[in-house]
This record gives sequence, C-alpha cells and structure tokens, in this order.
Amino acid sequence: MAKFLIVEARFYAHLNDMLIAGARGALEAAGHSVDLLTVPGALELPGAIATAAESGRYDGFVALGVVIRGETYHFEIVAGESARGLMALTMDGLAVGNGILTTENEAQAIYRADPQQGNKGAGAAEAAMALLALREKFA
Repeated sequence: MAKFLIVEARFYAHLNDMLIAGARGALEAAGHSVDLLTVPGALELPGAIATAAESGRYDGFVALGVVIRGETYHFEIVAGESARGLMALTMDGLAVGNGILTTENEAQAIYRADPQQGNKGAGAAEAAMALLALREKFA
C-alpha cells in the first residue's frame, strides 16, 4: 500500500468535489491511503507538490483543478504553466498524475469531472499509480 496526496486547486468547488471523488475512489480501490491538500489555484499546485515531496511522507501525487477559458490571456498562462510545473516534477522522478481540466466552458468541465461521465479525477489517479509502479520497477 502506498500513500498518495491529492492536491486540489479549490477555485471551482463543485467541480473539484467530483474530481476528488473520482481520484479518491480509484486510489482507495487499489488499496492506497489518501490525504488531501487544498491550494488557491492551479498555479500553486506544482509548488505545493514539490514542498510535500520534500517531506518524504508520500509515494505519489494527484493534482486536481479546473481552468475554464475566459476573456483574457490568463487562461493560457495558468493552463500552460501549471502543466509545465507538473511535468517538471514528473521528469524529476515524482509520480504525479495531472488532473487539471482545461476547458472552454463549464459544461465541458462538468462532463470531464463527473465520476459517472469523464471521470478525469480517476484518470489522474491511475496515471500517478502507473508512474509509481514504473518508478518502483526501475528502482
């Protein structure tokens, strides 16, 4: 059994609740323990995961959040930089599943977040578990 930390960017609470349910369900079904940490937005996810990783308490991480396109360029910055930060952590050897939804509108986000539909929270958890298994295989 491994210990995972779900780190959520709590900007859209109703969407995050669905993402968390999917991620937690997948991790617990696989027999893993789960903690939850909340940060303000998607840009804070990589830093929070890096800080938590330094503690040595977690085997893997699931980053969850929602970025919906607005009327400004801010969407591209948040979507791109949060993904870049998570990828850097993965390249450094951390088992991180990226569950940050980047959508055009709320309807797309609802579909992807809902455990009964897109279930992207579970998908991110499954990615983190796969990376952890790969890391252990080559350890």
